[in-house]
Amino acid sequence: MTIEEQGKKLQEKLTKEFKNAWEQIKDGEIEEVFSFGEAYKGFMNNGKTERECVDEIVRLAKENGFINLEDAIAMGEVKAGDKIYSVNRNKSVALFILGQQDIENGGMLIVGSHLDAPRLDLKGNPLYEEEGLALLKTHYYGGIKKYQWVATPLALHGVIFKNDGEKVSIKIGEDENDPVFYITDLLPHLASDQMKKTMADGVTGEGLNILIGNIPYSGKDLGEKVKLNILNILHEKYGIVEEDFTVAEIEAVPAGKARDVGLDRSMIAAHGHDDRVCSYAALKAVLEIENPTKTVVGLFVDKEEVGSMGNTGMESMFFENVVAELLELQGRSSHLSIRRAFKNTKVLSGDVTAAYDPTYPEVLDRRNASFLGKGVTITKYTGVRGKGGCNDANAEFLAEVRKIFNDHEVVWQVGELGKVDQGGGGTIAYILANYGAEVVDCGTPMLSMHAPLELISKIDLYMTYKAYKAFYLSGSTNTSD
Repeated sequence: MTIEEQGKKLQEKLTKEFKNAWEQIKDGEIEEVFSFGEAYKGFMNNGKTERECVDEIVRLAKENGFINLEDAIAMGEVKAGDKIYSVNRNKSVALFILGQQDIENGGMLIVGSHLDAPRLDLKGNPLYEEEGLALLKTHYYGGIKKYQWVATPLALHGVIFKNDGEKVSIKIGEDENDPVFYITDLLPHLASDQMKKTMADGVTGEGLNILIGNIPYSGKDLGEKVKLNILNILHEKYGIVEEDFTVAEIEAVPAGKARDVGLDRSMIAAHGHDDRVCSYAALKAVLEIENPTKTVVGLFVDKEEVGSMGNTGMESMFFENVVAELLELQGRSSHLSIRRAFKNTKVLSGDVTAAYDPTYPEVLDRRNASFLGKGVTITKYTGVRGKGGCNDANAEFLAEVRKIFNDHEVVWQVGELGKVDQGGGGTIAYILANYGAEVVDCGTPMLSMHAPLELISKIDLYMTYKAYKAFYLSGSTNTSD
């Protein structure tokens, strides 16, 4: 053997290169990748808000034999293999498949993700008229670049409650025959002052006003006739009045369906990949598990983009309360049971991370960045600058996750969110870690994060699904495959 051949063998043995995942998949698997992408696009088209996502998750769970927690409580007992779901105020949901080991002693295998995404919310008193135009006031939700939301077609999704308590669902702008909505911008000819401002200040939060109408209501001696015409249209179609806006939740999101990107159709552009890509991967994975040894959980929460606060966010007692109910049904009612259960629990915090963008190379450390098309990303820590606010997973758990992925031929990579002093971010990982569980962030790399339309690779979506299923399988004896 020549010195060069020895060197190549040594290099192959000792070094690690994260390779293109498209080149690592098995023969015939590429059809699965594209089929999985099509199903995911359908989920994204049906779930543009957290409420719509919960409805879709519950629908699929019921089709796969899951029952409501309240029904399980009414029966008074649960057994290994039972599939149970619990919904929290129509905005978050947890799916459980009970293991042969009880939850206290066996713990849980959880993939936790979030369903909310950056968007524009209508204010409590949104509708107004000015100079013959009817507009809606908004308050942006989560971290956005405000200038990206102007001059783009928008749709309205949400719920409104009438005075008699009736809930009215709103979805306008998605059907090809629907109107869309629009936030105006200045023409370049008159934007010299605007162009001197920073990108952060060029469009203000209070300037994100949605244009909704222009035709006045017929009649004399009436004020704000354009606004009145809009209210009349809404009343005729939905039976609502202006006061109903004060108790409504209506979100403005980019209009249109998820679309393939590239001549090779290798990527998907859609609103809300962050974090519905991980949510869908976890959902499909948990639905394919049967008779696990340890209890497996798909956890889908709200409010991550605004700090995980509120009674539908991960900081709430929702998940802990559901686990306590299940422990009670398993005859484990000690106040220590839930603490022991979480101590024995392992979690993949499913959230996206920033992929290396060759157009903006200066913000990422290329040696420690994720790349589009190289598989699911393991992120040991997030946080800001000096790891502030992060979970920072233990090496022992990272080694366990690595073995699971390698054993199941998952193509994976490691990455962190930007250069050390560039910025950073967070996930729900630290919250579950606070309960004593082992947690690491593991999700899909993406481009244009938090833009109205974000970009992922289909192969990374598929490897995220494979990673989550492999994690669940590490506590299972059988699958539906």
